[in-house]
Amino acid sequence: MFSVKKSIGCLFVSVVMFSCTTQKQVRMSTLQKRLIADSALTNAHVGVAVYDVEAKKFLYQHNSNKYFVPASNIKLPTLYAGMKYLGDSLVGLKYKEQNDTIFLQPTGDPTLLHPEYKRQPVYDFLKKQEKTMVISNRNWRSEALGYGWAWDDYLGYYMTERSAFPVYANLIKWIQQRNIEQKGSGPDTSISVFTDPEINWNASFSTKKTNSFEVSRPRTENVYTIIEGKEMKKELEVPFVTNGIQSALELLKDTLHKEIKEHNFQIAKSDNYKVIHSQPVDSLFRPLMHRSDNFFAEQTLLMVSNQLLGYMDEQKLIDSLLKTDLSGFPQKPKWVDGSGLSRYNLFTPEDFVWLLGKMKDEFGMDRLKTILPTGNTGTLRNYYKDETGVIFAKTGSLTSHIALSGFLITSKNKLLIFSVLVNNHAASPAAVRRAVEKFLQQIRKE
Repeated sequence: MFSVKKSIGCLFVSVVMFSCTTQKQVRMSTLQKRLIADSALTNAHVGVAVYDVEAKKFLYQHNSNKYFVPASNIKLPTLYAGMKYLGDSLVGLKYKEQNDTIFLQPTGDPTLLHPEYKRQPVYDFLKKQEKTMVISNRNWRSEALGYGWAWDDYLGYYMTERSAFPVYANLIKWIQQRNIEQKGSGPDTSISVFTDPEINWNASFSTKKTNSFEVSRPRTENVYTIIEGKEMKKELEVPFVTNGIQSALELLKDTLHKEIKEHNFQIAKSDNYKVIHSQPVDSLFRPLMHRSDNFFAEQTLLMVSNQLLGYMDEQKLIDSLLKTDLSGFPQKPKWVDGSGLSRYNLFTPEDFVWLLGKMKDEFGMDRLKTILPTGNTGTLRNYYKDETGVIFAKTGSLTSHIALSGFLITSKNKLLIFSVLVNNHAASPAAVRRAVEKFLQQIRKE
């Protein structure tokens, strides 16, 4: 009799558990269908992967093994490479002294004379030198603009040229200031245009009149045309042509009041160079993630390449990483740049879930929480306002492409890893982001 009751009891428990599981699966399926059916995603390509870390299983999957253009979600594998290989602080410069000459080796560090970094150890070192300084560009084996970048975006601050020896973030800030002067006949206005840093390159005013201040240049020359605007004050950040390291040396000469000469000497990994560290690495990684800084991302890959290979070549580095540290991607991605500006990049949602899990295991959630933006911060500002401190994620955005991958802590304190990739949508970016936001908020309450 006891065994019969026990069997009936077990059967009852099994039925209840099956019923609960089925109900939960129905709710999950309903949430997923709502996301896919959202009007903002009509006719779009959508990929979803949501993974329960503790249960070690996927809760949601839709096209999760299909390839998508991930936009700035590419900065996640870039961040992994930087966190793995750049140590605690950036190598700002390598050097060795020989007789009356100091030989300098650039490292790709983007923080030299960057306005956000008040402390400048590399500049301080260069400033105090009395010996002849020479620098070589022979460890540069890349291109100023990345593979698959939109060529006509070259004037955009978001498509700054890459280089072995960046200065001033490889940007010139142009400022138009309208001045009002009182004269006998009444107020008069004059316009001043100046730059930070000061430049000695050719610049001239156009006769064209517009409402907005504009500065342009040819794609391959530092020759600038200024179009006067009607604003009282306006600032523009315009990338300059790096010309290898030539432009950097010209700008440094005016700032240092001394010359560093370019010299084509051989740089070998075995050379006994001394190192000058510039900034803590996380002071680079936080803006890289929080404002999705393309320049910082590209230079991060180049710095890692220089560290591991002895030269700067992001393609060779990516190939090496995909064969070693990142060989475990569920679907082998096509990865071509550090920032995600290229539409040639192809990743799956499952790839990002795997990568984020690997980063959690290797670097810890505590550190990742300080680097990735949370709700209503960075590129998540005005989104996930009720999820501050429980969502940590990287956004991605190109025309008709939206991405979001990261970590989500549920109301039951479960850690989820998610990736939602949307390609070829016809709605506004904000509408797509809100649809994804609603989906993740509902998941959090499950």
